[in-house]
Amino acid sequence: MTDTPLQPLLNDAVIALQAPTQVWSDETGDMGSAPIHGIYHGDVRHVRALTVAVDGTAIEAIASSSPSPQRAVFTGVLRGVDDDQPDPKVRIDRTRTVRSGGLSEEIRISSHREVPLPIAVTVRLMPDFEPLQRVKAGLADAGAWGWDGDRASSGAASFAVSAPEATITVEEAALVIRWGTVLPPRSTAGFRIDLALEDPTLVVASPGAPAYPAVPETRDPRLRRWLHRAAGDLSALRLALPAHPDDAFYAAGAPWFFTLFGRDSIWAARLALRQDPAIAASTLRVLARLQGTRKDPATAEAPGKIPHELRSGALSLPSEGVHLPPLYYGTVDATPLWVCLLADARDAGMPEDEVRALLPNLRAALSWMIDHGDASGSGFIDYVDETGHGLANQGWKDSGDSIQWRDGRLAEGPIALSEVQAYAYEAAVRGADLLDALGEDGGEALRAWAADLRARFRAAYWVSTSEGRYPAIALDAHGAAVDTLTSNIGHLIGTGILDPDEERACAALLLGDSMSSGFGIRTMSSGAAGFWPLSYHGGSVWAHDTAIAVHGMLRAGLRAEAADIAQQLVDAAEGFDYRMPELHAGDARALGVAPVPYPASCRPQAWSAAAAVVCADALG
Repeated sequence: MTDTPLQPLLNDAVIALQAPTQVWSDETGDMGSAPIHGIYHGDVRHVRALTVAVDGTAIEAIASSSPSPQRAVFTGVLRGVDDDQPDPKVRIDRTRTVRSGGLSEEIRISSHREVPLPIAVTVRLMPDFEPLQRVKAGLADAGAWGWDGDRASSGAASFAVSAPEATITVEEAALVIRWGTVLPPRSTAGFRIDLALEDPTLVVASPGAPAYPAVPETRDPRLRRWLHRAAGDLSALRLALPAHPDDAFYAAGAPWFFTLFGRDSIWAARLALRQDPAIAASTLRVLARLQGTRKDPATAEAPGKIPHELRSGALSLPSEGVHLPPLYYGTVDATPLWVCLLADARDAGMPEDEVRALLPNLRAALSWMIDHGDASGSGFIDYVDETGHGLANQGWKDSGDSIQWRDGRLAEGPIALSEVQAYAYEAAVRGADLLDALGEDGGEALRAWAADLRARFRAAYWVSTSEGRYPAIALDAHGAAVDTLTSNIGHLIGTGILDPDEERACAALLLGDSMSSGFGIRTMSSGAAGFWPLSYHGGSVWAHDTAIAVHGMLRAGLRAEAADIAQQLVDAAEGFDYRMPELHAGDARALGVAPVPYPASCRPQAWSAAAAVVCADALG
């Protein structure tokens, strides 16, 4: 056994959410038996444990369900206060409803007995006020808190408790809520707790108006279930910046990423565009307001750069050597992707006046690609962490070991990712088209820059190994092409940086045995030395990563290939009760009938939910 703090596992926990509030429990409804459990609001866990007890009996759980992202229902039987017949006649039902900044817990005890039944119910609630990052790092400890009779607080964060007809006392660092009653024969008694959570330091808020986007039509009943579940999750993940409550974006995911992430929010909006075109426009505006204006190595900001993430305070992950400022720009792909989303949104009907309002941001983003994106002088858009405590890898595969040679060695940075060059090529070409359409100059210079990038990419990135010929995942610090076959090649398809024969060849590799798990595309080929099906970026399957390949194949006219891979994701979704997690194991499908969970995988995750919309496009 290790004494090293461990990140909480999530795969068997029950979640109810409405961003920026989330509640995690076990299948009985109780919280406290697992490190992830608790009631969170923004980046703070307000409550670490909540348990329900009935005097004189154990509560034996028999069912749990989640009828919507915001609700969870738990049912148990109370045989300790029952009669001696085989049918259970006394039951308990708990209905949990989460709203932005609030939680309601309704407890109903029903008796079918013929005699009156004395009932005493106790809820024990343990305030916590622990930062989310400490929970994630496995370092959480109960913090000090105060109680003024109806509100628990610690620093700026607090929550009020309402429990009609109950007594509330403080006992052994817990709030203890008690009710007592007598159930008449064949009757039901109800008890209710309401929590109102507050944190004035939050930098995100619930949007001004709820939205449940229309779900695309499909004849496949499994895909239909996934689409409806995904639409609910995307609605529950909607956030806004407090100063602009009408401009919503998708929070990246639960539990760790209940905030704005440039890349994640862009890709989620892009993948879900057919279902929810309005959020593409609002996401563009949100990120434009935070676009970089100066050079600052401490935050990785640069003029025109789109940010990576926004937090209410600095983010520290000691085990990973990471310390990020509240507004951090350490992403190398969000800026060209912002341009691509703007082009997509315009094609989907974004009004011209709204597009034109973002023209200065468009020019700034394109200038970042040309003037600032090449951090090392490699000739390609690349990245290097200048602080020593930022993200070592700044593409979507941002773990420290994600860029590997085929023999398992880690690539030395600065790193120039292949898919980032493809995004930049597409952004330059489509950005030029946007400028032309708006009657602006600069289009021809952008097209010339894009053509030069494409020619240099073709000369520098292609490698040949025993698995075939394909674009490398990246160029390293020495300009050498890192030769591992990875899912990154799927991101190149449909961008225009490959010719049609090369796109077909890449699609064939993605459908081959080493890359296709049967439940989606592996992040790394099983033929690579570093492959492991439970590696975060080195063999697992990410739904959004697979969906991006499907998205590109559809744009490239590779409909049969797109449908094949989309069907794999539908099969995987069935194995996760149609709530696709952040990622799952890259085991070969032949080993089992359902995908193996990655146990620390976030769920729901915005871009995993949005993958359903692209799959509907491929299978429609």
